[in-house]
Amino acid sequence: MSWLYEPDPGQNDLDETDVRVRPNPKGNKPRTKKRPEYKEALIGLVTGVDMGRYHILLEGDERVITATMGKELRKAGAVVGDRVALSGDTSETVGALARIVRVEPRTSLLRRSADDSDQVERVIVANATQMAIVVAIANPEPRTRLIDRYLAAAYDAGLKPILVITKVDLADPADFLKNFEGLSIPVIKNRSDDPSVEELRKLLAGNTTVMVGHSGVGKSTLVNALAPDQFRATGGVNAVTGRGRHTSSSVRAIQLSDAWIIDTPGVRSFGLGHVKPENILRSFEDLWHVIETCPRDCSHLADAPDCELDIAIAKETLGNSGAHRVDSLRRLIASLATHSDPFEKRSTDSE
Repeated sequence: MSWLYEPDPGQNDLDETDVRVRPNPKGNKPRTKKRPEYKEALIGLVTGVDMGRYHILLEGDERVITATMGKELRKAGAVVGDRVALSGDTSETVGALARIVRVEPRTSLLRRSADDSDQVERVIVANATQMAIVVAIANPEPRTRLIDRYLAAAYDAGLKPILVITKVDLADPADFLKNFEGLSIPVIKNRSDDPSVEELRKLLAGNTTVMVGHSGVGKSTLVNALAPDQFRATGGVNAVTGRGRHTSSSVRAIQLSDAWIIDTPGVRSFGLGHVKPENILRSFEDLWHVIETCPRDCSHLADAPDCELDIAIAKETLGNSGAHRVDSLRRLIASLATHSDPFEKRSTDSE
């Protein structure tokens, strides 16, 4: 008896013709990288973001709808001020949720980093045209170096800066303003007991203005005076620390009759790790004409040989605040170059 296997002579050898192709029961089409263009999608403005939900004001319409970010855009995201294209349910039905399928090209981006050593930028606002830097002359005390950082971020983003001094009924801002007398930026003075905003309203007309400043300086008070129907909570200053309390917890775009203002939460530091050094130099408009005459490889720091800034200080051609302005510029340059402030703690420099 033989135990060897002998195939059935009537059985064909297996080949590819015997492979059975399983039918696709769902009838799905093969996946493709080509995505719809959504040419007919509705366009809207992002006015606020809460827990992954975007509040969108539809263009040519007074309706504000809620939307979520489309899957393919979640990594990039959108911010307040963005113009976005929408798909899905754009009704005002309770529970309805549209989908953001495209972010329109941006004209400007205001960014900040956690600190000067962090190269990861955080986009705050898109498509703004101006930055209103709000500073209290007292309670809390103004910090010139924080204003310098705001100015550097504004020039880097291509925004026109405005300096708004609040609480001038508590102290005379004349000496403080000498620090910025060489800058060609408008200055608005405002009282805490009578927040008149007519002069400021003229500068805001036709623009989208992002309002920035330290906590407790009065940004929300100004917003409430400009748009009484869009109440923003206000708060005082901690009597022990002298620091303002955070009242605005999120970025909000608020429409005026002929302008937009974007209120932002107060911050005590503003990292510039994403800003190019040359834009830092250009933000010091009052010193730029001196910096341009420095040797090509000049670092502009205190130990730089033949730095024209030192020569200008010695000749007293920069005015009363010249030495302070040069010191502030050198702190920023050193902080960005070494990721640490060699003159004093960064917390003091940032605040």
